[in-house]
Amino acid sequence: MDNNSTRQLAREQYLDALRQGQKYYKSSMAAGRYPYPQVLDDIFDENSAAGQVELGLVDIPTDRIVGTKGRGRRSAFAGNFMPLLEPDTEFGTKWISLCTDHLSDVGIHDPIRCYEYMGCFYVLEGNKRVSVLKSYDAPSIQGLVTRIIPAWTEDTEVQVYYEFMNFYRLSRLYQVRFHRPGSYARLQAALGFESDHVWTVEERRHFLSGFSKLGEAFSRHGNKGLAIETSGVLLAWLRIFRFSVLFEKTIPELVKDLDSIWTDVESLAHDQSINLSTAPAEPDRSIVTRLLGVGRESHLNAAFIYTAPPEESRWIMSHESGRRYMQETLGERVTSKSWLCTTETADEVMEQAVADGAQVIFAVTPPLIDACCRVAVRHPSVRVLNCSLSMPYPGVRTYHSRLYEVKFLAGLVAGAMAGDRPIGYVADSPIFGAPASINAFLLGAQMVNPRARIKLGWTCLEDDPAARLIGEGAAVLSQQEGIVRPRVTRDWSLCQVGGNGELIPLATTRWKWGHFYIRVIETIFNGAWTNTGSESYKAINYWWGLNSGVIDLNLAENLPEGLSWLTGVVRQGMIDGSAEIFHNFLRDQNGIVRNEGGHGLSPEEIMRMDWLCEGIEGHIPDYDELRDIARPLVRYLGLYRDSIPPEKEETQL
Repeated sequence: MDNNSTRQLAREQYLDALRQGQKYYKSSMAAGRYPYPQVLDDIFDENSAAGQVELGLVDIPTDRIVGTKGRGRRSAFAGNFMPLLEPDTEFGTKWISLCTDHLSDVGIHDPIRCYEYMGCFYVLEGNKRVSVLKSYDAPSIQGLVTRIIPAWTEDTEVQVYYEFMNFYRLSRLYQVRFHRPGSYARLQAALGFESDHVWTVEERRHFLSGFSKLGEAFSRHGNKGLAIETSGVLLAWLRIFRFSVLFEKTIPELVKDLDSIWTDVESLAHDQSINLSTAPAEPDRSIVTRLLGVGRESHLNAAFIYTAPPEESRWIMSHESGRRYMQETLGERVTSKSWLCTTETADEVMEQAVADGAQVIFAVTPPLIDACCRVAVRHPSVRVLNCSLSMPYPGVRTYHSRLYEVKFLAGLVAGAMAGDRPIGYVADSPIFGAPASINAFLLGAQMVNPRARIKLGWTCLEDDPAARLIGEGAAVLSQQEGIVRPRVTRDWSLCQVGGNGELIPLATTRWKWGHFYIRVIETIFNGAWTNTGSESYKAINYWWGLNSGVIDLNLAENLPEGLSWLTGVVRQGMIDGSAEIFHNFLRDQNGIVRNEGGHGLSPEEIMRMDWLCEGIEGHIPDYDELRDIARPLVRYLGLYRDSIPPEKEETQL
């Protein structure tokens, strides 16, 4: 092609870019938005920066170039860097000459000079080069970059940017962008890298190839107005699929895979919203459902997935008893079977359960949640549930009991029997709901004994906190519930300490999971199992209490008659809603008022409670304090799970 023809093509490119610029300008003005490129000098004072770093030559993603360093020539470009001046101006002539070079053997080789601030780039030299390459949708531009480091603040955006700077030090990638703390570390771990692993050139090239392909599939799928970028989609992808799948499948196949995890993508875009269900759902009695039988089934196959034999775990035995109760109650309407697995074999076992006809899966321990998510994606018609709390995955429903309600009643008994002596409380791990149970226990004790005080011990910190608490003079002991540690053989969770140190039964927690399993199966039979509508991206967590029959407190026969009667009255008030545990004035250990009184706390506030009331001697352990045996559960259900450094997974690159 001769030079005249090339220049004519460049002029036509300019005219097309001019139309794009004018369109952007007009739409911005109509919407009241700034129509020109952003000016760094107008939005940031360099004197307030923590410092500057010369990054050298960087491959800059063009979509991250958002403005200019100074105000010069700002009116020559619209905010999308497309030109606003006519082609015969000096500006237009130079733009067309650059474009001619780009289309010829000469090319555009000189790097631009720019500043990077908070992950965005502001051009100092080379605005027209940026404009030409953007007009051709070039994915990246070479540039000499000076990074401006913002001063540290507690602002989430600044925290995430500091995490990005560490990630860039390792990966040299600007293409990955997150907006939530911890995301860069999670990506590093999900790809199978140690937290300090420095990427090789080949790893970076391999990643960008797959990342670009996922981005194309995401673009074709359509983000449907979601505030999420390809980086966020990748995190959702890596929970279910291996990175290598991006190379094994075509773009249409990847689009289909994205559709299968779309509720998880939506959940990430909405900060992983959770719909907390605190009571069983009512049957769907709509005319359409009744006429069409939508969601109605006459028989169901249910699989129960265990990580230990029931006879070796009190926790799993409670679920096995629930399975048997459900089977006996529902009879021929349900066929149930238990399966044994480890976290390593969970995928294989669940797949076999589905192959054997399972239509509902109940996985009864939190560490099985990852396998649950994968089987739910592979088999969308199978209802999958995991016994855990506050899991933000819409494809899997989670369930647990409101243990704090029973602990309030147990505290009432303990307070009445303790007199002036301290009460010992053995907690398991700092997971969701644990502080609420401890606080509720204290409030129950103080209801009948205002002088009641609690000494706290944790099995996640020491071998036998119960023995220590007894040695420190505890008159009554609330023991662990057998959730974390297997082989717990104690039959009574609340005991009085006798004169010789013997434990005298007072009360015990009883899980009645059969009631839950029957309710869930019935919701499927009667059409109440739904997860549709405008909030289908929300995960559903069942958190049921005394009023559902799923959990209760059994009292010892030798308990004083008046105390048994009082406990029963309060229990009934909690069931009918007339007695609310966290309704009164509450102050924490640090003297901070947590409730002025006159109103209760929301279920979310109770579940995520991360403080202890005054009157409790002890603290909520940090992750670094925990024994190794307790750490896996805390990673899944811990109060501070989002701040725990992720563990690296199987190598993906």
